[in-house]
Amino acid sequence: MKIEHLGIAVKSLGFSDDLFAKLLGRENYKKEIVDREGVATSFYRVGESKIELLEATNEDSPIAKFIEKKGEGIHHIAFGVDDILFEIERLKKNGFIFISEIPKQGADNKLVVFLHPKSTNGVLVELCQEIS
Repeated sequence: MKIEHLGIAVKSLGFSDDLFAKLLGRENYKKEIVDREGVATSFYRVGESKIELLEATNEDSPIAKFIEKKGEGIHHIAFGVDDILFEIERLKKNGFIFISEIPKQGADNKLVVFLHPKSTNGVLVELCQEIS
């Protein structure tokens, strides 16, 4: 496992892209919309990890709900795994609870699942596997 990326919920992708480009001294390498999740994303490489900026594309989006409750900020930490199905089973056996145990296609060419924050000290954890 490695830290694949940190997800940061933002109100304005345009404003935040400008901010993070200045902060990191480079432009994003990818923008993508994930309609199913109601989110627009922007990715920045930081060493071997990434920053994913997340903006809601509709008011029912999980990101819109997160910002309404907690404001902008760190939304999740994503761990890159080689075998997502193996990790789901391993973690279930160790008592972790998933929001959904069925991997789905996420942004940046990944299969993703999320662990419920109630089982991870209040942190939303994403597991992601590169789609080959």
